[in-house]
Amino acid sequence: MQSTQPDETTTPTFPRTPVRASVGAEGRVRPRARGGWVWFALPSIILVVVFFLVPFLLNIPFAFSSWSGYTNDVSFVGFDNWVFLWNSGVLAPATALTLIYAVIAMLIQNSVALSLAVALRHTGRLNSFYRSLFFLPVLISPLAAGYIWRAIVQPDGVLNSFIGVFIPGFDFAWLGDPVWALITVAFVDAWKWSGIATLVYIAGLNGIPASLLEAAELDGANAWQRFWRVSFPLLAPAFTFNVVTTLIGALSAFDIVASTTGGGPGVATRLLNVAVQQQFGQSYFGTASSLSLTVTMLVVLIAVPLVAWLRKREVA
Repeated sequence: MQSTQPDETTTPTFPRTPVRASVGAEGRVRPRARGGWVWFALPSIILVVVFFLVPFLLNIPFAFSSWSGYTNDVSFVGFDNWVFLWNSGVLAPATALTLIYAVIAMLIQNSVALSLAVALRHTGRLNSFYRSLFFLPVLISPLAAGYIWRAIVQPDGVLNSFIGVFIPGFDFAWLGDPVWALITVAFVDAWKWSGIATLVYIAGLNGIPASLLEAAELDGANAWQRFWRVSFPLLAPAFTFNVVTTLIGALSAFDIVASTTGGGPGVATRLLNVAVQQQFGQSYFGTASSLSLTVTMLVVLIAVPLVAWLRKREVA
């Protein structure tokens, strides 16, 4: 009788890890190349390197140089450019206005986007139509959006005419008042980009398990309590993304401000990027580079700690 015991001299065999493969058009199985994602992402990487990283690195030496269109000499001056901008009353007010503008735009944009997301979270024909409608401003050029709203908020524009129906004789220069000019431009910025934040919040809301909301409803929680106690904490990842991206976008704002107020009235809306453009327009390239570097550092110094703080507050 033949033994069924394995031969001790036989080398045991183990199942091999299956090789990822793909089926070609001719029906043959081809091994899938590893690292294919590199080739897929290569065009985006090239664009970022060529149009962002290289200009940013080349700009750094000029930020510490005395360079203008009035002389051929380009010399290293250290931090003198920032001292000059501070003493001339450009750096401090522009930085403060940029921070205020960014906070206002971020608050308006996220408030509007979250409200729209709650109203349009359920998928349907009507909701899909409104989602597309509220996303349309994202597709408009920022310069075009600025010019459109500049016409709307003129003293003889559509906004004052509409308010005049309820308040006869209403006449207000929204872009002529230093305080309201900043708020108005921040509102236009929020209107322009709130469609993206709305879609992110909708995705976050639809990712919340329905069983949690049903359990809260069975426990007697009303709609507001279900949102505040259940939905809102679970929206933390979407909240982190939207707050950081909207804040960074507002800190880097230029197009909408340039097309609505141009930095006015006076210097009431002269943000950092607007000041950069003005310095370049006056042929002060060194100080313009310094202000440009200031914008980048401001974004990094705010975004990195903010992301770390918000991520700690996310619900696991």
